[in-house]
Amino acid sequence: MNIKRLGHVAICVEDIPKAVAFYQNLGLELAWQDSDWAYLKAGNDGLALLHPSYDQAGPHFGFIFDDRAEMEAAFEQLKADGIHITEIHEHRDGTASFYGRDLDNNWFEYLYEPATPASQVTAESTTELAPTSQPTAVTAHV
Repeated sequence: MNIKRLGHVAICVEDIPKAVAFYQNLGLELAWQDSDWAYLKAGNDGLALLHPSYDQAGPHFGFIFDDRAEMEAAFEQLKADGIHITEIHEHRDGTASFYGRDLDNNWFEYLYEPATPASQVTAESTTELAPTSQPTAVTAHV
């Protein structure tokens, strides 16, 4: 598996606007904000802020792949290893990903992210890089 980098972390916050202001004051740039989640950037890395009512993803960290075939090979390997993972799903911004759980039941995401400069991705085409519905497991956690 050829992971490019740890690309983002998603955390739960009670008040999206207040959390956005807090992290902007720390130097992050707002990339997207909605009523139940926001995405901020620090260079190439991101911080997703999720309200407890957000039902498309929970707290997780995301590993980035710049080669779709590598991400798909990692999916097949983890599936063969019996790791708890979801199906691969497409995002409207051209990315694709799947979620999994580690040994301590923490969610992680393997995300294919084409090598496109962030400046070319508009807020309209950005999702939280999360699935369109709750993750559905492919295999049981070993």
